[in-house]
Amino acid sequence: MSYVFIVNKTKGSNLGNADVADSFFSRFKGLMLVKNLERGLILKLPSDRSQRASGIHMFFMRIPLDVIFADSDKKIVDTVTLDPWTIYTPVAPARYVIELEKGKLAESQTDIGDELDFTCETA
Repeated sequence: MSYVFIVNKTKGSNLGNADVADSFFSRFKGLMLVKNLERGLILKLPSDRSQRASGIHMFFMRIPLDVIFADSDKKIVDTVTLDPWTIYTPVAPARYVIELEKGKLAESQTDIGDELDFTCETA
């Protein structure tokens, strides 16, 4: 798994480093059972995912997360803070689901409609 640096281009703020989960298994495992979040996680979803199929669950999670849902242009379509053992479906389909330490959304002043910058392609 590779990792990238995420920037909120709209606000000029940094969201930090994140690993990239771009395979079925890496997306399935996600951050389950993680006790301390060293860096976030970007779930790169298949391009044909619907709104409902862009949803996530927090089963087997040990920590709350700030979650960003972004479209293929890396524009934020939804954000939410989730506690362990909850389920959430975004208001619009997402190509990227970005899981960050709770508090990152407020700290970076990240909102729906903001544009992000990161690269998920690996060499």
